[in-house]
Amino acid sequence: MGACRPHLYSWYQPSRGAAMARDPVLTPTMAASVERSCYSFAAQKAARAIGRRYDAALRPTGLSNWQFTLLMMLVREEPPTISALAQHLATDRTTITANLKPLERRGLVTVQGDAEDRRVRRVVLSDEGRTLLAEAYPLWQQAQETVARQLGKVDQGAFHAAVMALSA
Repeated sequence: MGACRPHLYSWYQPSRGAAMARDPVLTPTMAASVERSCYSFAAQKAARAIGRRYDAALRPTGLSNWQFTLLMMLVREEPPTISALAQHLATDRTTITANLKPLERRGLVTVQGDAEDRRVRRVVLSDEGRTLLAEAYPLWQQAQETVARQLGKVDQGAFHAAVMALSA
């Protein structure tokens, strides 16, 4: 082992033992600043709160907000591939596959090989899935209206556009 080198980051202060229990660089003021101004924190907190509202509204159908959204993405002229779903929902294929399993067990979807390329898997909404979505849609609309009311005077079009721009 050689001599200790200065740390590459000027803000880094190595611990100086038990007498230095708290890192002098980090302060409650800094933490409050993150809580007050961090876009990621605000977006995650809002997403969880909004998601809970939709989950509660959809509870009578046994669907979560995420499952409802995933099923709605299947209402297309041609059944989407798992890769297309992952891209559209800004997630990865393994997450989509894992989230499809309970929907398959309930008989709401089937995953089938593509007619032209058997390596490609397409997700098909079953008749049971369509029926459940038809029941869930008015509940989703109610949740949508509730969230819109809670947004109040916020320009909802601008809000939606800003959120979508961030997710692009």
